Amino acid sequence: MSKQIVDAQVVNTNEALSKAKLFWQKSGKLITGLLVGIIVVFGGYYGYKQFVIKPKEEKAADAIYKAQQYFQQDSAKLVLEGNGTSKGVLYIIKNYGGTKAANLAHYYAGVSYLKLGDFNKAIEHLKDFKTSAKQVQAAAYGVLGDAYAEAGKNDDAVDSYKKASSTFESDEALSAEYLFRAALLSATLKKDKEALDLFKSLKEKFPKTEKAQQADKYINKISVEKADLSVN
Repeated sequence: MSKQIVDAQVVNTNEALSKAKLFWQKSGKLITGLLVGIIVVFGGYYGYKQFVIKPKEEKAADAIYKAQQYFQQDSAKLVLEGNGTSKGVLYIIKNYGGTKAANLAHYYAGVSYLKLGDFNKAIEHLKDFKTSAKQVQAAAYGVLGDAYAEAGKNDDAVDSYKKASSTFESDEALSAEYLFRAALLSATLKKDKEALDLFKSLKEKFPKTEKAQQADKYINKISVEKADLSVN
């Protein structure tokens, strides 16, 4: 390798080092600060999860245990308020918001208020419940539909029943039940076209279910009524 080439490489290397040194002098503090910030944020988040979220989840899970027993026993007031020693789901919702137990507490509260006849509060809590377990979510939409229907909010009830039916279609009996409720409520509201479409959809999607067999009666009734009206 010639001396000129070597000299050129040395010059280039020195220039690169000089530029790097100059860049670091100008931006080193900023870069260091950013790196430290990233470490602090990550470390803080990890610490928050370990020392705040995790203990909160554990306390909430312990608190809801007795309420779950009351729920299974169909003791709506005890589910909501507890018995003085154990806490009810309203306490869990208030004090452990953002936890899995608090989310489940909304479902228990909604069902309990529905049983007690406080339909608006039932709606409020059931709307706040969300889960990735599709079969459970389908049932929750169905109960929400019941609460809307009891509160006289019929259009919302039909929408919720339709959601309940479509959320977990693998459970044909459950899906057929809620599609049937949507169709029947639509028929009651004299929305014949919508009711007829829903009953027909029920037969097409879930033909082997009991509700599909019952749908024939309503399809015939609505069709006959529509024919009578057209004649008149």
